[in-house]
This record gives sequence, structure tokens and C-alpha cells, in this order.
Amino acid sequence: MFSSTLWQIEACSRSSVLFLKSLKCAAFALSHGHCSSAHTVTHPSSGQKSKVSVRCRSKPQRQVCKTVLQHFDSQYSEELGEQWKSARDVLLNPHSWQYGVLLNRFSDLTNLEQGLRALGYTSLLPRVQSESQSHTAHIPLQCLIHRDPVRLPNQGHQPGWLKQYFLLNASSVLPVLALDVRDGEKVLDLCAAPGGKSLAILQTATPWLLHCNEVDPHRNDWLLKTLESYVPTTLQHLLSVTRLDGRRVGGERPGAYDKVLVDAPCSNDRSWLYTPDTHQGDIWLKERAQLPLLQKQLLCSALAAVRPGGVVVYSTCTMSQAENQSVVEAVLTSYQGMELLDLTQLIDSLSDHFGFAHLHPPVGHLVIPKKGQTWGPMYVCRLKRVY
Repeated sequence: MFSSTLWQIEACSRSSVLFLKSLKCAAFALSHGHCSSAHTVTHPSSGQKSKVSVRCRSKPQRQVCKTVLQHFDSQYSEELGEQWKSARDVLLNPHSWQYGVLLNRFSDLTNLEQGLRALGYTSLLPRVQSESQSHTAHIPLQCLIHRDPVRLPNQGHQPGWLKQYFLLNASSVLPVLALDVRDGEKVLDLCAAPGGKSLAILQTATPWLLHCNEVDPHRNDWLLKTLESYVPTTLQHLLSVTRLDGRRVGGERPGAYDKVLVDAPCSNDRSWLYTPDTHQGDIWLKERAQLPLLQKQLLCSALAAVRPGGVVVYSTCTMSQAENQSVVEAVLTSYQGMELLDLTQLIDSLSDHFGFAHLHPPVGHLVIPKKGQTWGPMYVCRLKRVY
């Protein structure tokens, strides 16, 4: 039943116990084919009774933009071959999309992980192992996934209370794992909004500085709210949030960071396919042709901002070769002192959960959606500044 429905749970308490009870109620209701049900639960310490209502509903139908789909069909059938067919089927069926649950180590997770596992959630990475042998192991990043397209309810923003989890496409943690941040490092997230990858960085290490930059005012506000919702005040001194033009950061702060993440603005395939109308689709497709220039400028800025010996990770959520391999190749050709780093060990460790495209040229790695593994698209490439 999970495979054909998304469910939402509303509870008047944020207690982990109540939340887990509501999850179990939801599982029971869905497994018995009920569209809604109400349950009364009792808080174990106070004895206070709370009413929990459970609703399940099919995801509303989304309208595909035919102009964008035709463009994708033409481009991706050539670039991805037979793999485009399976990716296309997933993108055209939002009911099949899976959702990852990134647990927040700074929040109270009492019984939460155990309850989610009882509902069929498993770890994307049971234990995060670093490719570097010169440091101690990471704090394990806890990202849980489900084999079915189950989506937990979003937790509302409440000042003074830290959310327990962040919902995301599980492939979104791949760039963070590739960045391999360590305690005490200075890190720049150049295009940080809405904040999921900045949050994931903090789940794996405690950097000396995490500089979260987002030039767009609305998205910057979104970023600030995300950090407030997940990061305790005792760690706020580690964060710097700015609205700088990412193309200029490298020139203004040369060699200032140990690690830089460039999760670049891109033609987000999942979103663009469901453009509201044909006219907007035409506008976006014209803008798409301009994106590689911006992406190259951002990547060059990141390479200038990282110290010699430091690492830059470039990522997008599109399958477009022009925005992925071609951007990296162009920068490697024009920017001296850069080295393309191998990610084979990390990619192999995720191959049971993610489907990867056969890239030509083989620069970086691309998670591509397919039936049963609907994660992606997510392109990632890791670079090192040699001098």
C-alpha cells in the first residue's frame, strides 16, 4: 500500500513517542486500506491525551510541459541512450518517487530511528568510511531510505525547537560525502540554499567555519530558516551566512577555504519537466543555454577560493552533459594547477542504492533515476587544487 500512496500525520505534540505512535497508526491504516483514521495516544510521562489524525492521499496529478519533454527526449536519448528510457519513466511518474530522511544529530531522536526502521526504513550508509586514511572516521551521516515512495510529513518551523529530520532526494548527500569534510576545516558552500547540503555537512563533521552563501534574497531567507530550524545556538558561531555574488568570492577571498562545494544553479530536470505552461517552458529552455557560462564562472571562483591542496566538489541536479562534464572539462583546460580526483570507492559503496549513468566522456559521476531506485538526477565531480 505504501507504494501507491503518500501519507501525512498531524499531531498536536512534537514528542518522539507520540510521533512514533502516529507512524505506527499510519502504517496500520494504510496497510488496511483506510484513507483516514483518528487515534488517541497518551504521553507516557504526563498522562496527557492527544488526538492524532492520520490521512493518506495519492499525490495530486502534475502536468508535464510537452515542450520541455520534447527537448529532454531529443537531448537525453542521444547523451544517455537506453538509460534515458528508464529515467524518463521515473520522471513522468511522481507517484514512484522515493524520499530520503536525513536525521538531525542535534535534535532529540529518542526512539525515532528505531521506529522508522520498524516501518521498513534502512540506512543509505550504515557506516560512512572516508577514502582518506590520514584522519579519524567521520561521524556517521544518518540518511534513511525506504524501498517504496513513502514520504514523512514535513515538520513545521518552530523557533527554539530543532527539527528531527530533513526530507531530501537521497542522492543529494553524494556531493557532501565526496567533499569529505573534517573537524576544524574551513568550508564554503557557495550556492547554499535551501540549506540541505550545509546541514548534511554539519551531520558529518564540526568545521571551524561553514560559510553558507546564497545571492538570491528569497532563497537566502530560506537558507537562514533552515539553519535556524536544525542547528543549535551553541554552534551558530561556526556559521557565516552571506549574499555574495558567487562568481566573485574567489577573487575576494583567495585560498581562504580547505573545502568548497559548488552545488550550481542548473536546469533541474525534475522541476523543469513540470513547468506550469508552455510559454514558461520556452523561457526556461532559452535560459538553459546560458547556464554553462554561469556554472563555469562559479567553479572557477571556487577553485580560486580553495587553498592549494584543498578540494572542490562540483554538483548539479540535471543530466545535461553541457552543464556537467562539459563544464568541468572546460575549467580543467583553462585553469592551471587542477587535478581530477577519483571517486570510485565512494561510488562503489552506493551502487546497491543508486543507479549510475554511463558517461561519455567519463568525467565525474551521474546518479540517474530508474525503477525501484528513483534517486537523482545528481551529478558530482571532485577536484583538487594542486598549486
